[in-house]
Order: sequence, then structure tokens, then C-alpha cells
Amino acid sequence: MSEHIHPSLDNVRIVLVNTQFPGNIGAVARAMKNMGLSRLYLVNPGCKLDKEAWIRATSATEILEKIIIADTLSEVISDCQLVVGTSTRDRGMSLPILTARECGEKIAAEAVQSQAALVFGQESCGLSGEDLMQCNFHAYIPANPEYSSLNLAAAVQTFTYEIFQAAELEQARPKDYHFHYPDNRDMAYFYGHLEKVLKDVGFIIPQHPGQMMQRLKRLFNRARPDEKELNILRGILSAIEKHTDRLTGKTEK
Repeated sequence: MSEHIHPSLDNVRIVLVNTQFPGNIGAVARAMKNMGLSRLYLVNPGCKLDKEAWIRATSATEILEKIIIADTLSEVISDCQLVVGTSTRDRGMSLPILTARECGEKIAAEAVQSQAALVFGQESCGLSGEDLMQCNFHAYIPANPEYSSLNLAAAVQTFTYEIFQAAELEQARPKDYHFHYPDNRDMAYFYGHLEKVLKDVGFIIPQHPGQMMQRLKRLFNRARPDEKELNILRGILSAIEKHTDRLTGKTEK
């Protein structure tokens, strides 16, 4: 089977956060290659890629050779329009929930023209609430409620299988209009602009900010404004700034 049977899979990256065991990284690489994926990212790994990783990767060592390592999750998702965090635990983030199958369908549909990331947390404790807050969706694998924990490679294999199957169906569909979503970098600029304006008008008190921005980020990550909607929101903020400047007698320099 050709590696390029589903070109959209080149737009999908698998991100492992704080992974502790090199063998798991190798096993993840093998699971990815089984399903036509090749872009693997490590965020602040707790181990090095030693011999065990290469042994477990078997015929997928080229994925390990091209692996990208970063210090923070925000670095590796800054150019992504869709970010899905995986967790068996409810972190209280109030994100839209997807099953593994729904996750595969969404990633396959949006990866046709967008960058997508599927994020997995540390083996022992999963994704932190802070990392999950950077995602648009929270995905999980329906399993035996009495024993629902899968090892990392098995979880990656399950999700990537669903992505691969959905990509096959996606290729056969006529291409309708797709929303163009901003990437995480543009959303970060928006959050900075929003925080500044809310402080300027006194809605956020700098000495007592509380969790207001965290909650607003969660709200907008959940709502997922498209590029045009984000431009409208930025325009509203700019209009508020100009009006506030007029009221306070500020002039542009």
C-alpha cells in the first residue's frame, strides 16, 4: 500500500507530552506507521530515545529519525487549526467530548486542508488540565468502565486506526465548503488583545485577575470561531479601544 494513499494524513501530528519510557515512544512510532501517519512530536520528554525505543519501533525507525522535540505544548501546536487532547479523566475543562471514532472523523475531515494535532499525556497521569485547556476537543476511548486504562501505544493505535478509516471515507466524499479555522498562534494573539482590552475597561482588575482569562480561553476554544469570526471579534476589540481612547482623551502616536 502506498504511503501517500491518504495525503491528508501528512497534516496530522501525534504529540506525546512528558513521556516517561523510551519503549513506549518506539511502540507509538510503529502504531503510527501501521496507519499511515509519520509526524511525531515529543513535549518535554522524561526519557531519551535509547536502544529500547529503536527496538520497539521495528520498521518505523524513520519516524524516530524525524521526531521533533519541544519544551512546551504551545510550541508544537501553534500552527494547528485543530487540537484534540486525549484523556480518560474528566479534568473539568467543559470541552466538547468526542469518542475515538468521532475524533477520527473530525481529524480526517479537517486535515484535508488544515493542520491537526492529537495529544497524549504522560503514562501515569495523562494530560494536565493546563495542557487540555489548549485543546479544542477532549477525546476518549469507550472501554470497560471497570478497567478503561490503555497503555500509551494501544491508545495511539486505537485513535490512529479511526483516523485512517475515516480518511478513506473522506477521500470518497465530494468536497463541500469547509470552514477555515485560525491556528493556535492567531488565537494566542486574540487572547492577548482580549486581556488588554478587558483590563483597559476595568473588567479584569490586574491585582485580582482570578481565573477570568482561563475561563474565556476555554469558552473560545470550545466555540472555535472561524477566521472571519475571529476577525470580527478582533474588530470589536479595536473599536472598543478607539472609543475608550476618545473618552480618556488619548491620541494615537
